[in-house]
Amino acid sequence: MSPKVLIIRTAGTNCDKESLFAFNEAGAKGDLRHVNFLKRHDIISDYQILCIPGGFSYGDNLGAGKILSLEFKLWFKDKLQKFIEKGGLIIGICNGFQVMVKTGILPDCDFKQSVTLTDNDSGRFESRWIYLKIFDTSIWTKNLPPLIALPIAHGEGKFYAEKTVIGKIEKNSQVAARYCDKSSNAGSYPVNPNGSLNDIAGITDKSGKIFGLMPHPERFIFPQQWPYWPKNKMEPFGLKIFQNAVNYCK
Repeated sequence: MSPKVLIIRTAGTNCDKESLFAFNEAGAKGDLRHVNFLKRHDIISDYQILCIPGGFSYGDNLGAGKILSLEFKLWFKDKLQKFIEKGGLIIGICNGFQVMVKTGILPDCDFKQSVTLTDNDSGRFESRWIYLKIFDTSIWTKNLPPLIALPIAHGEGKFYAEKTVIGKIEKNSQVAARYCDKSSNAGSYPVNPNGSLNDIAGITDKSGKIFGLMPHPERFIFPQQWPYWPKNKMEPFGLKIFQNAVNYCK
């Protein structure tokens, strides 16, 4: 039986249909719902996976993901806590990652913000393919190769937190992905496209079931989406991330 996935959208979300397609391609049964629909219908508990897709929710007013994070806290905090406690999976991609950290779902599921994603050091929107060093510490990154490529597209992607908070995240093996070059080495801009501390591109909660990342796995579902595919074929690593979640739920 295919696991059910709830993709949450609102004004400004623009990667919702791509995320829905990716989950369906991975073998799930996805539903796309506006956040206002969820205020009127108590359906979150009907799903095994939640997805907060990328885009520019509410035009990134007050900061990327901030308004949607406030809605999450006001309307859905108890429902999300119950969903997490029962072992549900959550993924937040780009703007979804920004929503998750500002809601306090990541890194500790305590609904208290301790990290943020802020303006890129370059001071501009960054859109390109990048390499990621992957750590097999999450359900979502299980059995991925240690080096993958995914596209990015963001203006506020710099992962930032106090040193003690980052130290705790590192100690708990919650870093799931770091920016790197094609030889898996750390580097300055443009290898690290936004100036993220410790080159952090994605983190999980302690269980590994809740995953947030700035790169876009839903944009690498087919080999032909890799811009160099005619001469340098590459496995569509984005699809594998969604398949990992679907297979876990099955």
